[in-house]
Amino acid sequence: MWRSIASNALTLLVVALFLFGGILLWARGEYAAQGPLDAPICLEVPRGSNFSRVSENLADQGAIKSAMMFRVGADYTDKSQELKAGSYLIPEKASMVEITDVITRGGASTCGTEVVYRIGIAQATVQVRQIDPETGRYETMAQFNPSEETAPAEYTDVRDAGDTRYRVALAEGVTSWQVVQELGQIDILEGTVEVPQEGSLAPDSYEIGPGDTRANVIERMQNAQEVILAEAWSNRAEGLPLETPEDALILASIIEKETGNAEERGVVASVFTNRLEKGMRLQTDPTVIYGVTEGKGVLGRGLRQSELRAETPWNTYVIAGLPPTPIANPGRASIQAALDPEDTDFVYFVAATLDPSDGHLFAETLDEHNRNVAAYRALEANRDN
Repeated sequence: MWRSIASNALTLLVVALFLFGGILLWARGEYAAQGPLDAPICLEVPRGSNFSRVSENLADQGAIKSAMMFRVGADYTDKSQELKAGSYLIPEKASMVEITDVITRGGASTCGTEVVYRIGIAQATVQVRQIDPETGRYETMAQFNPSEETAPAEYTDVRDAGDTRYRVALAEGVTSWQVVQELGQIDILEGTVEVPQEGSLAPDSYEIGPGDTRANVIERMQNAQEVILAEAWSNRAEGLPLETPEDALILASIIEKETGNAEERGVVASVFTNRLEKGMRLQTDPTVIYGVTEGKGVLGRGLRQSELRAETPWNTYVIAGLPPTPIANPGRASIQAALDPEDTDFVYFVAATLDPSDGHLFAETLDEHNRNVAAYRALEANRDN
């Protein structure tokens, strides 16, 4: 009997430890995940404050989802006793890890004027923003395209001010060539850099300062992508038709370029996963476009039939399986979708409307897909008329 009791107790202990490990892994992921802020805020940390009051303030302003998890995470990382008084800028989508780092690093006030260099798929812009003292949020004072417009006075006036904060913000789906080109336009950065491997840069927001080198900024982007990919690969679903993390990055880049509606990334991922498992060609236009441009700018027109038939290494209408490299720099959500797709039987999809943000119509059979394609062609015909 005692042996049975001991065996049951050991089983319960193993189960408890397993559950605890799972909860701990989930909590670590939540602590490092993107936060809910849709715009930066200025956080005041008074002298004599503590993590409990700061966490409640952050939760009230919508910067974190859980005040308790924020406090526990700070304790777990030995940061809870390092809080520094001051005024701190909390960027949009900042994770609890990033917020903890900001308010424990201290230094000069980081609120005030901010210059954001946004690197987008279609173009790059520079925004000059200042904190509104009434709302604690940034308002845009000026915006311009550095490759097409002369910098306005709002930019030149704050360009060398000691309290100006600078950030580079990468959009999901930009190519490495685009990133290097636009970093070259940022006049507070120094040095040159070669175009890094496609897909190796994490779309995110990066704080920079006068005198930083472009090579250092690229290295930070690469390190961030390595961490994201390694974490997603370690938590991947079983039985995927992907042999290496690089395969996952390639598939994630295709998902990124095909998904105008963020909520359907997992379904789009399932289509490509199903096609790979069935030995079907991926037949996705963004790979053809990359074969034409090799990531050097935007095509700016529709694909020609000759381009759809051209034998480039990236043309998935011609080649079987995945292309040899990513076709863009995918974000965290697309990488996670590639490694944990939704469970569907879909093998086809087409745009639901002429607006990419409206998502797609998915199909399991070719007949159903052909009907969806006919509906989309009718929308195109009505637009042209």
